[in-house]
Amino acid sequence: MLQRNEVDILEKKLPQISDERLRSALAENGTVRKYQAGEAIMSPGKFIRFVPLILEGSIKVIRADDEGRELFLYYLQPGETCALSLTCYSSAKPSEVKAIAEEDTTVLAIPIELHNEWMTEYRQWKKFIALTYQSRFQELLKTLDAVAFKRLDQRLVEYLIAKMTLQKINQIQITHQEIATELGTSREVVSRLLKQLEKKRWIELGRNIIYIREDLAELAAEHHD
Repeated sequence: MLQRNEVDILEKKLPQISDERLRSALAENGTVRKYQAGEAIMSPGKFIRFVPLILEGSIKVIRADDEGRELFLYYLQPGETCALSLTCYSSAKPSEVKAIAEEDTTVLAIPIELHNEWMTEYRQWKKFIALTYQSRFQELLKTLDAVAFKRLDQRLVEYLIAKMTLQKINQIQITHQEIATELGTSREVVSRLLKQLEKKRWIELGRNIIYIREDLAELAAEHHD
């Protein structure tokens, strides 16, 4: 059961859940878990044991194949959960995605076996899950469109803008290989494209860090609006 201060955080981070009965059920059955940046929350091949409701921080969800290749799918932010984890549970299959804390992250872990029970008992939980599926489906369509129809340099700029908007900072600590892995390309290609962005004075490259300059920051602000 959550402590009083944790219940206060729950009310703040999940304003869409106003049903007092459901909120009480969350407080009674949920467990607060904290993850450090870079720590895995879900891994391919492992069964889902809980529904993760993000309270603070953010999580990136990645699709990985049997050969170790990865593709970034979407971010989860406070007030959200992972629809793909629910899909795996409903079909009694292990996870097909990797979920990693993008920054220090706090989640409310709800025992997965309560999901079906709550779908019947709480109308607001059913609505919350339906909206989650809708939102994640739209995110997956954006990813598919980007891979199928956009040039890699466009995807790279959008990737940097998304990270900057999410973290609310003008510098991103990441390696060229990490970017390449998440975009499904090679490190050499990413390094070349980053150099092009640096020549445009959109970014400045450091050792495992990318400084976002004013022009790209303005694009990020427009993207956020």
